[in-house]
Amino acid sequence: MAADSAEQFCVAEERSGHCAVVDGNFLYVWGGYVSIEENEVYLPNDELWIYEMDSGLWTMHLMEGELPTSMSGSCGASINGKLYIFGGFDDKGYSNRLYYVNLRTKNGTYRWKKITNFKGQPPTPRDKLSCWVYKDRLIYFGGYGCRKHNELSDCFDVHDAFWEGQIFWGWHNDVHVFDTTTQTWSQPAIRGGDPPQPRAAHTCAVLGNKGYIFGGRVLQTRMNDLHCLNLDTWTWSGRISISGEKPKDRSWHTLTPIGDDRLFLFGGLSSDNVPLSDGWIHSVTTNGWKQLTHLPKSRPRLWHTACLGKEGEVMVFGGSKDDLHFMDTGHCSDLLIFQTQPYSLLRLCLDCIGKNAALLKNQIPCLPSKLLQQVLKKITFWAAVNHRREKKAETERQTQLSGT
Repeated sequence: MAADSAEQFCVAEERSGHCAVVDGNFLYVWGGYVSIEENEVYLPNDELWIYEMDSGLWTMHLMEGELPTSMSGSCGASINGKLYIFGGFDDKGYSNRLYYVNLRTKNGTYRWKKITNFKGQPPTPRDKLSCWVYKDRLIYFGGYGCRKHNELSDCFDVHDAFWEGQIFWGWHNDVHVFDTTTQTWSQPAIRGGDPPQPRAAHTCAVLGNKGYIFGGRVLQTRMNDLHCLNLDTWTWSGRISISGEKPKDRSWHTLTPIGDDRLFLFGGLSSDNVPLSDGWIHSVTTNGWKQLTHLPKSRPRLWHTACLGKEGEVMVFGGSKDDLHFMDTGHCSDLLIFQTQPYSLLRLCLDCIGKNAALLKNQIPCLPSKLLQQVLKKITFWAAVNHRREKKAETERQTQLSGT
């Protein structure tokens, strides 16, 4: 059984505005920023944090190759075992560069490659955009960034307070496609429907051949509208009319597909600048939202990431528990796991054995070898969970003592 050491049970550093994807049994985390003494510090561009779902352990791997600059607000997505990073914001401004790294490396070396031999025209520089993955293509929507005067168009809302000479800042609602097989950028001709208004810090998710968008911000307005784009016909739905109650306006939230017809919405920042901890499930079949009532109200998150695990669980990592505009100190490093469907019987049995390993220590070695390996990983998983809970409780005790 795994040794109980603080080093073994380390976690990825706290951060917001990072990228995260799932490939196989692993969650991969890159980039983002953290606040140190009121300064925004971008996290190292050569660090890839990997979380193994079965054992619950984090490891950090140093990366090589053509490294992206350290950034926040980049858009990360995975296709066929490759993590693609587009856009973002760094000390020099907004980016429209595209990089990828093969996550299924044979020798354990993670090497970035900057895509420079592409065809077509990439989007203008921006951050806080979102992406749909469909048929080996990355389909980007929206974001906040800058354009030259001769690049201004209907797909761009100028930020009234920000322009300099011939450079304007603002919000987008354009659609750009990068075909990973042909290395080609293109802008599809939208063939119908009303597009969403320009926005950033929104969220995107794919169900079938439909790309969904929820919420986001433009100027001082945060939204709670739901739209979808048919990714075969390039037709917008217009604002989808919802039956019943619906989530409040927000930005910096996440939307995750769970199953064939449901979307899981979590967190964000509300119109009155309150960090949110609510979760909702949207059913495409009934065209309605349902709020989840069992979620903890004490774990708000915004500018976090959310990825779908192996058995329908949504893994929320990082983000902030504070309003980043006014109190940028509440960055998080814990992993919130939301179960959205019943676990398999095998998963429940493995969890039961892992939680009660001390009581079953004489029986566990008698298990068949394949099952034993799974059980040992679950024992490590629950040991890691308990270690982190104890460490968090001790930190909270020390904080209370220092406050009194």
